[in-house]
Amino acid sequence: MLYPEGWQGGQKSVHSLIRLLAVSLLLLMTGCQQADKHNDEGKTTQAFSARKTSVLIDEDVIRAQLLQLSQSEQPVTDADRRVSEYYKRPLKQLLWIDYMGADRRSDSLLAYLQKVEEEGLSPRSFYVDDICRDLQQLRSMKFGKDGDDLNHLVARLEYRLTKACLRYCYGQRFGFINPQRIFNRLDMEPQDSLHPEVRYRGLFDMDMDVPTPTYAEEVYAKIAHDSIVQHLRDIQPQSTMYHKLKEMLRNTRDDEQHRRVVCNLERCRWRLHHPIPDEGKRIIVNIPAFHLYAYGADSVLDMRVVCGAVTTKTPQLTSEVEWMEVNPKWVIPKSILEKDVAHRAGDSAYFARNHYEIFDKTTHEQLDVSQVSRSMLLSGKYRVAQTSGDHNSLGRIVFRFKNAFSVFLHYTSSPSAFKRDNRAISHGCVRVQRPFELAQFVLDQPDEWLLDRIHISMGLGAITDRGRQYLATHRDEEDHKLIGYVPIKPRVPLYIIYYTLWPDEHGTIQTWPDVYGFDRVVWQHLSIYI
Repeated sequence: MLYPEGWQGGQKSVHSLIRLLAVSLLLLMTGCQQADKHNDEGKTTQAFSARKTSVLIDEDVIRAQLLQLSQSEQPVTDADRRVSEYYKRPLKQLLWIDYMGADRRSDSLLAYLQKVEEEGLSPRSFYVDDICRDLQQLRSMKFGKDGDDLNHLVARLEYRLTKACLRYCYGQRFGFINPQRIFNRLDMEPQDSLHPEVRYRGLFDMDMDVPTPTYAEEVYAKIAHDSIVQHLRDIQPQSTMYHKLKEMLRNTRDDEQHRRVVCNLERCRWRLHHPIPDEGKRIIVNIPAFHLYAYGADSVLDMRVVCGAVTTKTPQLTSEVEWMEVNPKWVIPKSILEKDVAHRAGDSAYFARNHYEIFDKTTHEQLDVSQVSRSMLLSGKYRVAQTSGDHNSLGRIVFRFKNAFSVFLHYTSSPSAFKRDNRAISHGCVRVQRPFELAQFVLDQPDEWLLDRIHISMGLGAITDRGRQYLATHRDEEDHKLIGYVPIKPRVPLYIIYYTLWPDEHGTIQTWPDVYGFDRVVWQHLSIYI
């Protein structure tokens, strides 16, 4: 028999295939259609009948049926795969059904599953109607001529309860899709003689929780030890944005907007190790909005930004702004060097026009441009850098933070780009419209002279008497570079995100265009749940 662990009743002879078991099934006052009325504590309803019915239960039939289900159903998700593996093992006990039937845990799970439409998901993906029907039949004891065979029903109900529970737990706890897996295998890099292997652009680098190999076992243990209800409560997303989007979904009738809300709800399920806080100093760049929001204690600095083009997308990431460079040199990234610069090797006019210089990486010696070949530039032994000034692609200031993509916040030599509506035109970095105001924001209580040195060095003139006096005594100097490296202490958290529904500077949720088509990608991978 499939005895509950620790229960010693009944005959345990292994010689008989069919055994007689007295099964005491508590007929519950409320049926499956009222499962959502159970409170969060998962309390059972009062039984109004405790009649005993003798039924034939065959352990081997149940085992065989569970094995058949695990072998015949093609796993679609990681959760499905775990369930299939579980029921291919020799079982000590069923998870959901024991000698008392199906208890309050089934109803408590259903209370959550019956509300998945509020999350933009389909109850069909969690077998809600099927589970309700089987529970009702089990509790009404309609077998034989009037209903299903008990053994097959128990196996089917056990399997679907576990599969639905694991699907729901994986999704609500970690997200129904894995953005690291999806977005980092989305855009293939061009293949050529230098790079014949298949490579993908990195587009997502946010540390986040992902299911461990033992997570399914943890859920099974919670089911078996009657703590699954607490776990279901604990895994619910709690962010303010998530609840706002759920409310928006309830009031959305337009199909396109419905899809947009569902995609952004999924983004809110991703459990970042450093989630966006509701308070404290922070910078958020929302790519679809082409906008930067710098939140202070009691103010918001907002500005337009330019992000990466569709072919050179700006990645989603979390980091901290650590330092600024005023009048930086731009060291040309390898990808741009290979694509746009290497074939112009030896063209002195091109290098002079763009203010490019070439240096030996080992000796730091500057080389004569006319003497450097394409193969030399592609060898990795040389660095091409653009001199500082108004012509520099980074502009007069860059805000540096650690990341795996060599992208930064910086100004630009082409400020007219901020007038465009679609500002997806960069190589991946984020160009900011009001760099001096951002510099003021990231610095912690800077003195006037520090700010003035930055202002003067950016070519913006003086803002203090001391600065004006300095300029008066240095009129003959063409460029005034009073400061270069500026550390930022404490560091300022930075989030580069992709939300097509996100609050503006006034806190009102706005709709933004799906500039990279990421909503389509999310919707496609959510299709099995919707």
